[in-house]
Amino acid sequence: MGCGKLKRFLVMVLFIELLVCSVVSGIGVNWGTQATHPLPPSTVVKMLKDNGIQKVKLFDADSNILEALKKTQIQVMVGIPNDMLYTLANSVQAAEKWVSKNISAHISSGGVDIRYVAVGNEPFLSTYNGTFESTTLPALQNIQSALVKAGLGNRVKVTTPLNADVYQSSSDKPSDGDFRTDIHDLMIKIVSFLSQNNAPFTVNIYPFISLYADPNFPMDYAFFNGFSSAINDNGKIYDNVFDANHDTLVWALQKNGFGNLPIIVGEIGWPTDGDRNANLQYAQRFNQGFTSRYLGGKGTPMRPGPIDAYLFSLIDEDSKSIQPGNFERHWGLFYYDGKPKYQLSLGPTSPNGLIAASGVAYLPKKWCIMKPSANLNSDQVAPSVSYACQNADCTSLGYGTSCGNLDVQGNISYAFNSYFQVNDQMDSACKFPGLSVVTERDPSVGDCKFKIMIQTDSAVRIGSVRILLFVFLFLGIVV
Repeated sequence: MGCGKLKRFLVMVLFIELLVCSVVSGIGVNWGTQATHPLPPSTVVKMLKDNGIQKVKLFDADSNILEALKKTQIQVMVGIPNDMLYTLANSVQAAEKWVSKNISAHISSGGVDIRYVAVGNEPFLSTYNGTFESTTLPALQNIQSALVKAGLGNRVKVTTPLNADVYQSSSDKPSDGDFRTDIHDLMIKIVSFLSQNNAPFTVNIYPFISLYADPNFPMDYAFFNGFSSAINDNGKIYDNVFDANHDTLVWALQKNGFGNLPIIVGEIGWPTDGDRNANLQYAQRFNQGFTSRYLGGKGTPMRPGPIDAYLFSLIDEDSKSIQPGNFERHWGLFYYDGKPKYQLSLGPTSPNGLIAASGVAYLPKKWCIMKPSANLNSDQVAPSVSYACQNADCTSLGYGTSCGNLDVQGNISYAFNSYFQVNDQMDSACKFPGLSVVTERDPSVGDCKFKIMIQTDSAVRIGSVRILLFVFLFLGIVV
């Protein structure tokens, strides 16, 4: 090969490498904020940068978070909560005001790289009983019109993150997939709207939920290590449920004339606590398996190219609703304080695993536990534990969880300490009548960690109210 040809060949190889890296590098994460003591936005942004995370998906338009993302070159998907859909669907002016305040202002003056607006979040879940079916599409249309009016129609795209239950297969084969019968017509209208505006279809896929919902679901099918009973769908081989689920959507789109619509995986991950299948080992196995595929540019049998995806989630959220299950508060790659839960490589920027948040300050090393001399048969034990767990986080207690092996006294102590820490270790938060005492000896046992909360003023606003309610509750019990 001559020098000229060799030079051109090397340039071409370099170009291809750069192109591949630009497409598949920088997996995204979901940044949720439903925590009693959230880390400061500046701390989280530094953690994102330290770990080479280049894309973030938000569930609202928190101005402090967007301010912290200024000039970071981190791509942002800004969310609109479901409770705003009605207003935005019924008022173009409200949509224009929202875009002006939450998108235009941060792009023009703040240098925030906003790429998408997520209108609603899984609005067609069957548990919502159709609440948002009449407002989601009009809200999408009004936000799109507002973006166009603001001169951002080509720069910022609208989408609606949908749960994978909006489509289904009549068999175990993706090729039998189509949109859910009860919302089929609505889904076609939404997909058509997205297609017309060069916007992506965003779907949240959770193999863990398949395992959680069906005790007979084959364990290995949830992961990426190969499943011995792989599904052969007209020559397409499916050895994991993610591929099968994703391609059921591809078939649903294709059957309805939208086979080329871009797909974003808005949420994918595995929780680490709150259920017998939610643990560190499974979460590491799943997330590393998915991330390695992502970095390798391996798609699915129907879409073999690189995938655009956001891991769920960045940090644990101890005040999320547990209606779906206790695992809801434990999806994070990081604990509440920004410490990594397990070894996970997100690519060349983190070859040795995740990097913890820096500069995190903790409250003093003290815990609220059940007094050793307290009477386990006291009639105040049950209401005390119930109150503590209702107003704090006890989701690490239960069968198969990280604290599932505690004895009765340990369970009570865990509940008391959880309440104590949520309320910033206020003396009055460890005054369960005749039952509790503050200790400086760590009561953690094995994998069951008794928290020390981080320093923040976020709980102060609600702490005094909780304490007041607590006092009235036990005055009533005593009387």
